Order: sequence, then C-alpha cells, then structure tokens
Amino acid sequence: MTRRFTAVLSLKTVLKGGLLGFLLLGSALALAPAAALAGTCPAGQEGTDLRMPDSTPAKDVTDKVVASIDLAKEPAGIQDRQFRLRRLEVKPGGVVPWHSHQDRPAIIYVIKGEITEYSSTCAVPIVHKAGESTAERHGVAHWWKNTGKGTAVLLSADLLHVADPEPGMM
Repeated sequence: MTRRFTAVLSLKTVLKGGLLGFLLLGSALALAPAAALAGTCPAGQEGTDLRMPDSTPAKDVTDKVVASIDLAKEPAGIQDRQFRLRRLEVKPGGVVPWHSHQDRPAIIYVIKGEITEYSSTCAVPIVHKAGESTAERHGVAHWWKNTGKGTAVLLSADLLHVADPEPGMM
C-alpha cells in the first residue's frame, strides 16, 4: 500500500506542478530503460586510450553551422568561446575524421539513420541510431563512419574555442 500511495502522491505532486512537469516525468520514465543502454560503450569495454588516432580523411560528410552565439557577448562572459549548433549529413560509407574533445565538449543527437563511433574510450565500435544522443567530453577522441545503408543526419551542439580551433575538426 505504501508504494501505491507514494506513486499516487508523486503523480499528484507533478500534476500540481503543471502539464510540463507531467510531460517531463512521463518522458523520463518512458525513455529511461532504453536510453541507459542505447549508443553507449558496453560495460567492461570502457577505458583510456583504447583506440589510437586514425588517419582516414573526411569523406562524404557535409557540416553546416545552423546557429552560433559568441559567449563573450553574453552574461556568462566566456571569452574566446562560441556555442554553436551544426547539422552534419554523412552519406553511406562517409567519415567524420579523427578529432578530440579535449577542449571542446559537445552533444550529438542522431536525427536520422545510424552511424558508428570509434572512440578512444571504448574498445569496441559504438552504433548510434536515430533518436539517440551522446555526450562528448574531455578525454574523448574519436572518428565516425556511416556503416548504414542511408544518409545519417546528426545535430552537434558544441562549445568551440574560437582562438585555437583544431585543424580539420568536425
């Protein structure tokens, strides 16, 4: 009885908080089990420097900046940083070349298709499918290849260091 009472009480509390709170709770509960495992390095395969740099050049990938914000001009006042959103389209067999996130955190969201990531922090390739997202943090270097049959479309939001961008960076 206590579990049911707690669940009902929690739902009533959320409903009192408004429709937005309810939608957020419902989405989190619906997606939690799948999101925890999708598009991540399998347990026991994580580590550091597990994959060496790959020299495969960019191939069949377009990279378009959709929007950007100069953070020096915002209340945060972060000098030499740009918050940007990009749309990448990677054709089948296409490659996003090896690059590092040492000084450039990013979040990738797969809009369409699937793409395989070869990360320095995972001993095996990671397949990312439409509807999944992944965080790219300090210590990650990687490259991506579209091993699927259709074009993969990605959104990338990153915090670019404009004073010293990485050559050939994606």
